[in-house]
Amino acid sequence: MIIKLSSVLSPAFREVHNSIKNGEHNQYVLKGGRGSAKSSFASVEVLLQIVKHPDVHAVVMRKVANTLRTTVFAQYAWAVAALGLQDDFKMTVSPMELVYKKTGQKIMFFGADDPGKIKSIKTAFGYIGILHFEELDQFGGEEEVRSIEQSILRGGEYALEFKTFNPPKTKNNWANKYCLINKPGQLIHHSTYKTTPREWLGERFIDDAEHLKAINPKAYEHEYLGVPVGSGGAVFDNVTVEEITDAQIAAFDRIYNGVDWGFYPDPWAFNRMHYDSARRTLYIFGELTRHRTGNAETARLLRQYGVQDTDLITADSAEPKSVADYRSYGLFCRGAVKGPGSVDYSMKWLQALVRIVIDPVRCPDTAKEFTAYEYDRNKAGEVISGYPDRDNHHIDAVRYGTEPIWKRRGQ
Repeated sequence: MIIKLSSVLSPAFREVHNSIKNGEHNQYVLKGGRGSAKSSFASVEVLLQIVKHPDVHAVVMRKVANTLRTTVFAQYAWAVAALGLQDDFKMTVSPMELVYKKTGQKIMFFGADDPGKIKSIKTAFGYIGILHFEELDQFGGEEEVRSIEQSILRGGEYALEFKTFNPPKTKNNWANKYCLINKPGQLIHHSTYKTTPREWLGERFIDDAEHLKAINPKAYEHEYLGVPVGSGGAVFDNVTVEEITDAQIAAFDRIYNGVDWGFYPDPWAFNRMHYDSARRTLYIFGELTRHRTGNAETARLLRQYGVQDTDLITADSAEPKSVADYRSYGLFCRGAVKGPGSVDYSMKWLQALVRIVIDPVRCPDTAKEFTAYEYDRNKAGEVISGYPDRDNHHIDAVRYGTEPIWKRRGQ
């Protein structure tokens, strides 16, 4: 089967493809907004270079290994099919790799959270000459990336590197600052969905982009155009702390409840919310927080608070026994579905809302968490992507409670 490259490479990357073909650079930093096809381009190019260089192997990296299979590995499986190479590559998930049958060359997939595996990578012949960092901003900083490069790219005449990511919201993120310095042998390229063929994206994608542009231009700039729109380290810049009146609550018709299990030192946290879909505004008007309190007692507290048997409570599924306890007490409780990427997706959904309104009197702990929650920083003081897993119990309860909304939109 003969595949025209123009059918799999977005027009935005034609010059980049020619640059690779002509050997003009050895490192390509591909950043851009959602739907810009940068990861698709990188996966296609890696396959093309494997076929072209019979003694070269490739390694594809993500920060966390358990996200590989449903993200970047699936992306490379798509590239194999798009290039018509299904009969030429063998795909396995344990170990996670693509093997070019003709030569035995491998494309191997690893997470940076297992440094021992990275340092022990061996090839039966040739050398690792291609390295792809997917979601570059999720790594801990330039020092961590450089350490991985030094461990993997050893020897050999040919070397090619890709670094793909969506620019984080804050300008102080290390990956955004990394792109301000053009290094020898490096090409920095920015793309957006506007240069991707419309039929590749589908009308739903375009409609969602235009809708966000109309109601939240700042979020649109960040998500779809890949523009860093924030200057600090705060995760949520759309929080409004203000009174939510009894009259407002009485008029709320879409109520969501979330629970994050805890005992000590982490607290049990409950939140009650209303979502105004027309205005993309989340109102958080209910809160309970307890330490050293068992499931029977927190269930009684929920009843006292006014939670009815028919009110859905979405709770952390990491404790199925606690979910079962609530059900045995007559509460309508289910575990959050979660899944790979659910934390990132739900957090970005919250960040993209026009407003998150929190009543400081009714929900003091929730208001404190949302306003104080910040990105971590590396040793150089640069912001690191990813969401810190601390001081976020009510944030998690809100994520779980709103899962019926953002999970449906993410499918």
